[in-house]
Amino acid sequence: MNRQTRRGFLKKAVVVGGSLALRPWSLWAEEGAAAGEGGLPEMSIARWAGEHRVEEEVGEMAARLAESAISALGGMGRFVGKGDSVWVKPNMAWNRPPELAATTNPDVVAALVRLAYEAGAKKVRVGDNTCHNAKQCYVTTRIEAAAEAAGAEVVYLDENRFRRVSLGGKRLSEWELCPELVESDLVINVPIAKHHGLSRATLAMKNYMGVVGGKRNTWHQDLATCLCDITAYMKPRLVVLDAVRVLTANGPQGGNPSDVKRLDTVAAGTDIVAIDAFGAELLGHEPADLETIRKGMEAGLGTMDYRSLPLEEVTAS
Repeated sequence: MNRQTRRGFLKKAVVVGGSLALRPWSLWAEEGAAAGEGGLPEMSIARWAGEHRVEEEVGEMAARLAESAISALGGMGRFVGKGDSVWVKPNMAWNRPPELAATTNPDVVAALVRLAYEAGAKKVRVGDNTCHNAKQCYVTTRIEAAAEAAGAEVVYLDENRFRRVSLGGKRLSEWELCPELVESDLVINVPIAKHHGLSRATLAMKNYMGVVGGKRNTWHQDLATCLCDITAYMKPRLVVLDAVRVLTANGPQGGNPSDVKRLDTVAAGTDIVAIDAFGAELLGHEPADLETIRKGMEAGLGTMDYRSLPLEEVTAS
């Protein structure tokens, strides 16, 4: 397989007018192997089948679900090579504890960090461009502590270090991105499934808003197209959806425990549209009714018919 990385990609970039003049990653190199090659599934769904876990025990369950989902895909070694630099990108945007389901479960994040190191990663970083104060978010979400305990380098994103990059998108011709993040050999997109007041659901495609800087609120003028543009640029290889707890209303910030529902599920896959379609169903939506998913499929980013993919459904206990 051609393992051309974004690090090498950025090294080949030409600096023009103080900004990086980059082509979209999708135009730089073709994947050397088709998804699902070798009989491996393109998507897995892990559901808890053991005894109901009280809140104090959710962390252990969440980690086992994440491990089961990755194992069902063929293991982390399918995505991580020896010496790779990996960035685990959770949703850390809000100053909310995990019990309120506004941010990714910290034990799912920690499990992915451990699996990446076991697969041979040289360095695993965790970070997000948050909406609330980053120092508060990193602590309150408990992701910082969990990720560091698993051996990750937790990174606070400095927008002064972001670089304007050519995306070549339909709506976004260029935008400010975090260079350390997009230079990684693998970016693991780890959203939580939750309600969103504008887009109705926020899932994996929307989680990429945490890799960009600038005036992100302007994306809301045409959110679905902007998300397609950044997703096409990022060319996702591994997406892990946290649905241990989901936020059913008043998203994306949440704050009311009555809006939280336990589903005790983690899904993983190579097709970001399929993962978002599954997440939409968990939130009670028809995938085709959500513009982001519909446009993502129209843009060739994946399929909303996730059951048409090689799919592995497993239980954990």
